[in-house]
Amino acid sequence: MTFFTSEYESKLDAKGRLVLPARIKAQLPETEGNVLMIRKSLDPCLIIYPMVEFNKVFSKISGLNEFNKEAVPLQRSFFAGTTEVEMDNNGRILIPKKYLAHAQIDKDVILVGMGNKVEVWNPTLYEKHLIQDPSELSELAQKYLGA
Repeated sequence: MTFFTSEYESKLDAKGRLVLPARIKAQLPETEGNVLMIRKSLDPCLIIYPMVEFNKVFSKISGLNEFNKEAVPLQRSFFAGTTEVEMDNNGRILIPKKYLAHAQIDKDVILVGMGNKVEVWNPTLYEKHLIQDPSELSELAQKYLGA
């Protein structure tokens, strides 16, 4: 079972390649080879999925009614903002430039384990999207996790 947690600092090389930390690579399913999916998030970050996890989301999106006027733009945006990447023998993935532009990533990145996926952030933007107020975090936990 894929289970990503924690935060990791990393850097892009001059060609836009990102070295995945060893702990993230260790969680990738061996059966999938070196193929990952990257998607532009609704937030200014990127999401990396192992194929097994991406296929779950793919099934939901592709299963929407193609004749529904609301579903088609969702499908279009989702698939247009998603690309397949292959990890090389050094554990690097090449992130397309338009994806880096979406996340406003130049060189430094923060990778955040999100359970079944990994977010890739510009460190400055990531800090702005974290909940800083403990009472706000408590309210959200109560709202979504409370009995």
